[in-house]
Amino acid sequence: MTIDYMQQALDLAKQGQGRTSPNPAVGAVVVQNGAVIGRGFHTWSGLDHAEIVALREAGERARGGTLYVTLEPCSHHGRTGPCADAIIRADIKRVVAALEDPNPQVGGQGFAKLREAGIEVILDQTHHETAYRLNEGFVHFMKTGRPLVTIKAALTLDGKIAAPQDNYGWITSEVARAEVQQVRHLSDAILTGLGTVLQDDCLLTDRSGRERSRPLLRIVLDSQLRIPLTTKMVTSVKNDLLIVGTSAAPAERRKALEAAGVQVLIADGPGGRTDPNQVLQYLAKERYLSLMVEAGSKVNWAMLDTQIADKVLFYYAPKILGGLHSLPVAGGKGRLRRADAILMERLTLHQVSKDEFAVEAYVTKS
Repeated sequence: MTIDYMQQALDLAKQGQGRTSPNPAVGAVVVQNGAVIGRGFHTWSGLDHAEIVALREAGERARGGTLYVTLEPCSHHGRTGPCADAIIRADIKRVVAALEDPNPQVGGQGFAKLREAGIEVILDQTHHETAYRLNEGFVHFMKTGRPLVTIKAALTLDGKIAAPQDNYGWITSEVARAEVQQVRHLSDAILTGLGTVLQDDCLLTDRSGRERSRPLLRIVLDSQLRIPLTTKMVTSVKNDLLIVGTSAAPAERRKALEAAGVQVLIADGPGGRTDPNQVLQYLAKERYLSLMVEAGSKVNWAMLDTQIADKVLFYYAPKILGGLHSLPVAGGKGRLRRADAILMERLTLHQVSKDEFAVEAYVTKS
């Protein structure tokens, strides 16, 4: 039986997810004579990288061995020293990596340093897609300079997210909602609109129970800063709530929110509305790699129509609401011609429970 050492490294990397941002989640194993003698994965920013942890466990036995790592070893000085130098000192003879560093200023330099030292370097194409998906937000951020934006929604089979009257209860099952918590855990920030807060009095917290490198940043688009100070979001604030308003909002509302520990960002957009692009600029400056949108029909459409959204993750329940007044997942003006529809690509179906599924797809950018 062939042992998949890279899969072991990927499984290790998953243990660091949510605990590494703004760094990537990385796993590594050291193999000598067919046996794994060192394992490691990266956690908090500033701590040793996965390769260093694995090499330390392997010790002198690493000499002449093979290192399997999910991401190209770094070659530059940051908060920690270059992993490529440590690999060379350990006298590793071969490095197998699943993904090149996506940073255009760094990518390939780690491999080059290893090759210059006489170490064989192999790029594992078989596990490339898995390694990419493992750090999708990090890769996107490095390539575009802004966070990956995902619209998440729970829908009926006819694409509705809310009924016109009583909206108590859930569209999807407990199984689906538990999976969403795991997805939230992998996000750095989550955004909604004031309407959703007023309707649901939601918390929008990470309830996965897993460790995070920093709190999930909760963001509310609220042009007039009307969010009540008594909402669960405000009363639960722990340096994790950003309200986005406009300069037209009353100054006393801003003072009251800031006194309650809420951070306020003024982002004027057209028509007196907030500008989501300025939110992305703020997140990029603070190195938030990923943003999940869990909002209402209008916000979802605004994100899609302006191509701010990069992907969608829709959870479908075996229900039909029907009617002309139930809210669709994306409202607003919409596209008036089928020829102008927003196109999606790289669509994947995920079975969630016996009668539920999720659709994951990427927005085709014009």
